[in-house]
Amino acid sequence: MNRLSLPVVVVGAGPIGLAATAHLIERNQPSVLLEAGPTPASAVREWAHVRMFSPWRFNTDAAAVRLLWETGWSAPDPDHHPTGEELVRDYLAPLAAHPALAARLRLEARVIGLSRRHHDLQRDGSRDSTPFVVQIESPSGAVEEIEARAVIDCSGTWSSPNPVGAHGLPAPGEPSRVFYGIPDVLGRDRATYAGQRTLVVGAGHSAMNVVEALADLANEAPGTDTTWAFRRPLGAANFGGGSNDGLAARGALGARARALVEEARVAALAPFLVHRLLGTRGGAIRVEGILNGRPHAVEVDRVVGATGFRPDLRPLAELRLSLDPAVQATPALAPLIDPNMHSCGTVRPHGEVELRHPEEPGLYVAGMKSYGRAPTFLLATGHEQVRSIVAHLSGDEDAARRVELALPETGVCSGPTKPHDRKASAAAGCCGAAERVGGLTDEPSCRAPNLGEPAEVSAAAQASCCQ
Repeated sequence: MNRLSLPVVVVGAGPIGLAATAHLIERNQPSVLLEAGPTPASAVREWAHVRMFSPWRFNTDAAAVRLLWETGWSAPDPDHHPTGEELVRDYLAPLAAHPALAARLRLEARVIGLSRRHHDLQRDGSRDSTPFVVQIESPSGAVEEIEARAVIDCSGTWSSPNPVGAHGLPAPGEPSRVFYGIPDVLGRDRATYAGQRTLVVGAGHSAMNVVEALADLANEAPGTDTTWAFRRPLGAANFGGGSNDGLAARGALGARARALVEEARVAALAPFLVHRLLGTRGGAIRVEGILNGRPHAVEVDRVVGATGFRPDLRPLAELRLSLDPAVQATPALAPLIDPNMHSCGTVRPHGEVELRHPEEPGLYVAGMKSYGRAPTFLLATGHEQVRSIVAHLSGDEDAARRVELALPETGVCSGPTKPHDRKASAAAGCCGAAERVGGLTDEPSCRAPNLGEPAEVSAAAQASCCQ
C-alpha cells in the first residue's frame, strides 16, 4: 500500500484529539481516532466537577464548531465558565457523535507502542518514507497493528501524575496513600474528606481548587482541617496576576487561594519536601520530610497530590524523538515554557514547525503532552497546534505557518530567577523583543496560556508583563 494513502492516526479523543480529527475531516484527510477509554473525553469526565477558569470562547475549536453547526448544535454562552461535565455534555460528546467523526473513532483502543515498519530505534534505513506502525491493545489484552502515514499524539498527561516525593520519584509508601488530581470534595467525595485532616501537596491551580473546596467544606463540617504543602518558599509561590489576569476567573482563584493562606484558614508548609509516608496504628498517615532544611513530620488522614503531570513517553520508545532533556518538550518549544528560565505565562502561539521531530517526519505530540514536564496551558493553545499540524499534513504550508490565535494575558511575568545557560536567548524575559522562531513571527505580547502547575516567581515580580 502507498504510504500516502494511509490514514493519519490521532491518539486520544479528548478536546485536542477531537479537534485534530475535525480539521482532518474538513481537509478530506483519511484518519483514525483512537481512545483508550470507554467514552470520548474519558479523562475530562474524571474532573467533571471542576469549573474551568477559561470561558467557552477559549474552549472550542473552529473546525469542530463548523462540524457541529451541521447538526443544528446550539453554541453555549461564550462568557460562561463550564465545568468539565458541561464541556463534555455541551461540546465534546456532540462533536464525537457527529457522523463523520464517529465513523473514525475507535473506543477502548489503547496505544501501547509506535514505531516504523520494519525499523526499530537503531535502524536508519528509509525511515522518512516508511509508514508508522501503531500497536493497539483492547480490554481483552488482544493486540493489533495498524499503519499510518502520520501520527498526532494527543493522549495528554492525565494518567501520569507527578509524585509528591521530593526527588521526582514516588516517596516510599506514597502510591497507596495518595489521591492524585482534584477530588470532588463538595460532591461525590464529601464523606471522604469531611471532618478529616488533609494534606494537599502542590502549588498550581489544581492545588488551589482542592484547597478552596476543603476550606468551604470546613465551614460546614467541623473537624475538617487542611494543610497546604509547597515545595518552594512561600514567598516564591505564584498566586497569579489577580485583577491583571486576562481571565478574570483565573486571577480570582489565585487571589482567593492567597487569602486562605494569609488568613490562616489553611496551614502552609513551605518549603516542605516529602521523603516518606507511613501508616500509623490509629489509621492516620504520617508524612515525613524536610521543612526549611530540618526534619519535620505531619500526621493527617488524607493526602492529595496536586503536583502536576508528566508525559508518558513509553509508547514512543522506538521513535527518534527530539526532546529537551529537562522539559521533555521539543527543543523549539522548551525554552518558551521552561519555568527554570522564566515564570510568565507568555508562550507565543506555535504549531507544526515548533512541534516537529526532525528525525521522525510525520510524528507530532500535541496538546498538554506537548508541554512535557512544563505546566499546563489553555485548550486554545492545543487547538492552534493541531490546526497548524493538519494544514501541513494537507500540503497547505501558508496556513500551517499562519498564526490564528490571540490569548489572554496572565498578568504575571518575570525573567529567570537564577542564572541559566541552556537557552540564553529565551531567558531575556517573557515580553522581550520580537523574534522569529520556527517560521513564526510575533510582536512582544503577553497573550499567553496559563502555565498551570507551579511557576515560581517572587511576589514583587507579579506585575502585568506588558504594562
